[in-house]
Amino acid sequence: MSFPELERNRAAVLERIRRACEAAGRDPNGVRLVAVTKTVEPEVAGDVYRLGTRDLGENRVPEFERKVRWFQERGWSPRWHFIGHVQRNKARRVVQLADEIHSIDSLRLLDTVARVAREEQRQVQIYLQLKLTHESAKGGLSEDELPEAVRRASEERDHLGLRGLMTMAPHVEDPSKGETADLVFARLAALRGSVPADAWCADPLLSMGMSGDLELAIARGSDLVRVGSALFESKRPNGASTPPMESTP
Repeated sequence: MSFPELERNRAAVLERIRRACEAAGRDPNGVRLVAVTKTVEPEVAGDVYRLGTRDLGENRVPEFERKVRWFQERGWSPRWHFIGHVQRNKARRVVQLADEIHSIDSLRLLDTVARVAREEQRQVQIYLQLKLTHESAKGGLSEDELPEAVRRASEERDHLGLRGLMTMAPHVEDPSKGETADLVFARLAALRGSVPADAWCADPLLSMGMSGDLELAIARGSDLVRVGSALFESKRPNGASTPPMESTP
C-alpha cells in the first residue's frame, strides 16, 4: 500500500482511539496502539514505524524473525509484541526477540517461557491470555487457572514481568451465555482487579480490542489495542476494503 494511504489509515485509527477515550473519560495517551504487521512486508511495517507507531505485533515466529532482522539492519528499535500462540518448541526464539508476549495461554507454556528466560538471562514482559468464551478455536487459561498462573509468574519475577491480561472477543456472540464482546471485556477487567497488586511488575495492563471492537475495549479499560486490518487494508473508491497480500502462509 502507498505511504499516503497508510498515513490516512493510521490517522483514522488514532482518531477512533481518541474519540473512544473521550467517550469513556480516559486520557488517549493511556491507550497504546499495537500495529499488527503480520500481513504486510517489512517495508510497510517500517513505514508505520516512521509515522510514529513504536509498538509492532507479530504472530508467527519465522515472519517475526524476518522483520526483526530487517529493522535491526536499519538501526530501528520498535517495541516488539508477540501476539500469537507460542509453540513450546519455538519459545526460545520468541523469548530472545520479544519485548512483550501477549499470549501465555497455558501453565505449561508459562513454565517453558520462564525456563527459557532464565537460560537466556533476560526478562520478558508477559500477559496471561484468558479464554472467556466456549469457542473451541480459541486458547487460553481458564479463570480457575489464573491464580496458579499468577503464583508461578511471581516466583519467576527476575525473568518474567507479569504485565497484564489479554483476551479476544467472541467470533460469534452468544448473549445467552454472557459471551458478547462487551461482557467478555468487562470480565477481563474484573479479573485484573482480582490479582494481588504485588504480583504485577508495573501498573497492570489489559490487552484487548482489535480493528472491529477497539471502542468497546477502550470503554472497558483496555490499555493496548491490537490493530491490523484498519491500518493496512487498502480502500477501494467505493469504500470497500482490499486486504493486503499475506506475507506468511
